Amino acid sequence: MRPHLGRWYEELPVGLVVHHAITRTVTQTDNVLFSTMTMNPQPLHLDAAWSAGQPFGQRLVNSLFTLSTLVGQSVGQLTQGTLVANLGFGEVAFPHPVFAGDTLYGESVVESKRESASRPGQGVVVLAHTARNQDGVVVATASRTMLVWMREAGERQLGAGGEASG
Repeated sequence: MRPHLGRWYEELPVGLVVHHAITRTVTQTDNVLFSTMTMNPQPLHLDAAWSAGQPFGQRLVNSLFTLSTLVGQSVGQLTQGTLVANLGFGEVAFPHPVFAGDTLYGESVVESKRESASRPGQGVVVLAHTARNQDGVVVATASRTMLVWMREAGERQLGAGGEASG
């Protein structure tokens, strides 16, 4: 049995702001590996010579890597072992590019929550995620809807040998 580190539904009050403890300096290797693993041949991510002639003058970090990193930064403090499922993402925006060498800082705010009508012992929580670079500039925002265990049901599920996903 793996212990939970995340927060139960009851521990996610609307308005809660969490500044994520894990930060991440992005490397060009991260960018190339993520882009190629996800079958994205975009030269803005992979071709330094071509990108030098484009408006930003250098390769851009794949925006989906930025989004994935932002969500990943939240797991340990919010959903590790307490998440049932991601239900979807609402508006996602990338107002400023990320470059190799930038450090990402994440923050999440609980925007809303409700008990699930169809899944007893679980609740629906909406988070607003924000990523900033080392200069405090917002580089990504996303709304994320997720299904989270309520404490009693989650402890019963984990105690029965089941593992909630992270």
